[in-house]
Amino acid sequence: MADKPQSGELFGIPYNFERPSLGRMFSSYWQPGEGMLVEKPFGIGYTLNLANWRSWVVLLVAGGLIYQETQSAKAAEGAEDEPVEVLVD
Repeated sequence: MADKPQSGELFGIPYNFERPSLGRMFSSYWQPGEGMLVEKPFGIGYTLNLANWRSWVVLLVAGGLIYQETQSAKAAEGAEDEPVEVLVD
């Protein structure tokens, strides 16, 4: 039986199942001159290129949304379940 390739593309989506080294991990997340998305160092698909300013905007927006969600969950825990009066004409 032939060996399966450890890296390549399938339907235009990159994959790489070679054992990652520390240098390859760092160099894959910091690629100046490349776009916002770069190939993952291990696994299937793409990841953020931290050398691109757009990636930092995405991370800030995601962090803000997660913070807002946790704050609203805490506020919902503290709120009492009171009946609501609904007026219908």
